[in-house]
Amino acid sequence: MLIGEYQHNIDPKGRVIVPSKFREDLGEHFYLTKGIDGCLFVLSPAGWDRLQQKVSAMPVSKARGLQRFFFSGAVEAEPDKQGRILVPQNLRSYAGLKKDVTFIGASSRAEIWDTGSWNAFNSTLTQENIAEAMDELDF
Repeated sequence: MLIGEYQHNIDPKGRVIVPSKFREDLGEHFYLTKGIDGCLFVLSPAGWDRLQQKVSAMPVSKARGLQRFFFSGAVEAEPDKQGRILVPQNLRSYAGLKKDVTFIGASSRAEIWDTGSWNAFNSTLTQENIAEAMDELDF
């Protein structure tokens, strides 16, 4: 399970260190793709396969948008000896990654956020809407 929040910097070449705990959980290589809410999704090979299978099982009329969104700009990433990956320019632009980035664990995937965007997203969460969501879980 991917959990936690980690702050890192992306260098001018687009390289960023993936938190070591995430590298342990994701494996030797993993996949980066556009995510929801302006972040990037980071998926293990098993998670990537699940996404592909679920989208492939949908009717083309419903799947084509998801196929284009998730797969067109996706890349396979393999950390170097320092634990860095290269985030391609198209994905950096999509997520607005400039310098300060935040990696978060979101259970079955990790996400990479521009730190300012992550902070703005968090400011929209209230105790009340979290409590309402918890009611749905019967937790």
